[in-house]
Amino acid sequence: MVVTELSADELSKAIHSKQVSCREVMQAYLHQIDAVNPRFNALVSLQDPVRLLAQADAADHALHRGTSRGWMHGFPIALKDLVDVAGIPTTCGSPLLTQNIPAQDALLTQRLKAAGGIVVGKTNTPEWGLGSHTFNPVFGSTGNAYNPAFSAGGSSGGAAVALAQRMLPVADGSDFMGSLRNPAAWNNVFGLRPSQGRVPAYPANDVWVSQLGTDGPMARTMTDLAHSLEVMAGFDARSPLSLASLPKGYASGLRPQAQGLRIGWLGNLNGYLPMEAGILEACEQGLKRLEGLGCSVEPVSLGYPPEAVWQTWLAWRRVLTASRIAPMVAKGRHLVKPEALWEFDQAAGMTAPDFLQASVERTAFYQHMLGLLSQFDVLVLPSCQVWPFDMDLRWPEHIDTPTGRVPMDTYHRWMEVVLYASLCGLPALNVPVGFNTQGLPMGMQLIGQVQGDLALLSLGLAYEEAVGDWLAVRPA
Repeated sequence: MVVTELSADELSKAIHSKQVSCREVMQAYLHQIDAVNPRFNALVSLQDPVRLLAQADAADHALHRGTSRGWMHGFPIALKDLVDVAGIPTTCGSPLLTQNIPAQDALLTQRLKAAGGIVVGKTNTPEWGLGSHTFNPVFGSTGNAYNPAFSAGGSSGGAAVALAQRMLPVADGSDFMGSLRNPAAWNNVFGLRPSQGRVPAYPANDVWVSQLGTDGPMARTMTDLAHSLEVMAGFDARSPLSLASLPKGYASGLRPQAQGLRIGWLGNLNGYLPMEAGILEACEQGLKRLEGLGCSVEPVSLGYPPEAVWQTWLAWRRVLTASRIAPMVAKGRHLVKPEALWEFDQAAGMTAPDFLQASVERTAFYQHMLGLLSQFDVLVLPSCQVWPFDMDLRWPEHIDTPTGRVPMDTYHRWMEVVLYASLCGLPALNVPVGFNTQGLPMGMQLIGQVQGDLALLSLGLAYEEAVGDWLAVRPA
């Protein structure tokens, strides 16, 4: 048995049946981290192996007494470096926060630990989680799992690479503007942006307005993804807009379901979204796999002015980003990422009526999306507009499409394809769709019904069975 090759669900069963001890699991993953992480730089703030093995021993003793903490009992886990773990720095990739060592766990950390996870460190992220390219001045860059000379995506780039490279059995990510879906696509793993409120965040300075970002699970299999969501999700009164808890044990009861589903293929929004060559074709291959499962696939128009959606997005993002980084700008503007400063400065000129008008536009777009979702069970878009790019680029300043070069007017315009689910709080699942001629992965996002997380997971289970050949392609 090669422990690190087991799926997380297989690993959980092996631990609970005592086929493998928690100490052996920890030793295997620490060995894998030592062997692989120096090449990819996915995991940071790694903890003392002696202490980790002692925690694994304690997990073994608990099992011998007949006590299991949960599905993740004995799992090595690493939280994204935006999430607080008591005693481990939360740097957000910023030199201003290298000494920021929280005294308490975030709610997400509490839930993962309560299910049996043992924190081995953090996963690397871009500074402040901004931009889909994982590099920062504190820990450096994270390379793509399939070729470290290329970007891993972001902001959950470290998590996606650690998963693909078998340094973790499962991972957490977070998604504001595709920060979970994009790196999942670029590293050939599954990633779920859950429904808004499904995975509550606490502590939080604001629990009423800041609802565009959400934590969510990343995994190599859909079963692992479902179990991870079960651990993460559930109502918490400190997050008043969080959703009611789903039925206990739903992950074990999920079954593949695709037959008869109506799929609306949005493509590149009738040419509005510039995309590199091969991306649409790769997604169409994925759609063919869905058709083979009994889905009907139909091209569909967004039917709403996409530039209006973009401007709405800019307004919301500026306000929420600026409020988050304002204390850091006050501490040392020269030490803040230029893209973050741009967001901060753009927000300075906005008025309250401007922001409320953006909320009105967002509401209108949400109502429009409900109309589309009354015609289709699932809407589909590519997860990215470009293939993984050279590690030395800060961000793509243009997209070379089959018909010409299109300049990008912001540092995140090349990620525009992911904002539709985010603005509407809809669940969105990244699934793999294959590789380009350089052997780099791509994915597409399946956007589900309002609070339709479980139906989306069931579709993902069916899709997984149809794309085993793509999933079997091992990383570099």
